[in-house]
Amino acid sequence: MGTVAAATAPAKQAGRESSRPARRPGRRGTRLELALLLTPALVLFVGFVLLPIAVAVYYSFYKWTGFSPRTPYGLGNYQRVLEDEVFRSALLHNLIIAALSVLIQLPLSIALALLLNRKIRGRTVLRLVVFAPYVLSEAITAVVWLLMLQPGGMVDQLFNAVGLGGLIQDWLADGDLVLYTLFVVITWKYIGFGVILLLAGLQSIPSELREAASTDGASSWDTTRHIVLPLLGPTIRIWIFLSVIGSLQLFDLVWIMTLGGPASASATMATYLLDHGFSRYEFGFGSAVAVVLFVVCFIFALLYQRFALRRDLRGALTGTKG
Repeated sequence: MGTVAAATAPAKQAGRESSRPARRPGRRGTRLELALLLTPALVLFVGFVLLPIAVAVYYSFYKWTGFSPRTPYGLGNYQRVLEDEVFRSALLHNLIIAALSVLIQLPLSIALALLLNRKIRGRTVLRLVVFAPYVLSEAITAVVWLLMLQPGGMVDQLFNAVGLGGLIQDWLADGDLVLYTLFVVITWKYIGFGVILLLAGLQSIPSELREAASTDGASSWDTTRHIVLPLLGPTIRIWIFLSVIGSLQLFDLVWIMTLGGPASASATMATYLLDHGFSRYEFGFGSAVAVVLFVVCFIFALLYQRFALRRDLRGALTGTKG
């Protein structure tokens, strides 16, 4: 008996050792792995984001043309930016585009997404047609629409063809109309992105919910209003955030089509920055404009995350819905 017990003891000990969980890699190894993975992205972020911001802040305190010696100017550039009526109107133009995007682009994007989410003939082709303008570069879009909106261009000919020649305007030369003309081009260009984003949100909604609502006698509109749209809320809030940030940074289309004119009627903060910072060689002043633009976007991002995206972020981090 003693011999049997002695023989089985090593076997039991070996069994206990094999049942123990494998030793996890040490903290040092984990930290080294994280450092190797994060270092390239961190270097790019510092070099292309943080460093340019720091350089812009530094130059914003100087009066500098890029060629002459830098002259300390304190907060003079910022005072000039905030007191300039053209800059204030440019900021207002950005806010108008942002507001129009939320009030017009968003409902239109939701309507198109709901339509293209249905099983209709040619749905794939329609999705492609809606999304195609977003794939085009801003430069190509601006040049094409610039040619179409010229006096006697395709747009004017189309109005004449349908008997609406009396509605023809100087689309890009009328100071009261140019900003809204640009908004039409912006909507044509970017609505495809909103539709695709919302379609992804719609397809993540379980079909069982709609079927249950239909079984309970709910109409299609009631289902959309009380089930689909609330569940689509996180996607809508993300779209609003991206749309407003893009509106505040709007540059390419405006610069190519109007250069911010006529008489700064379509100027944005970004076109104002390029005009003064590079065209007029006011690099110190342009740096101050860039800092102000960054601060405006940063404050909006913080406030929007704090008050609009808080529930979505909390749910994503905890795995629960707030």
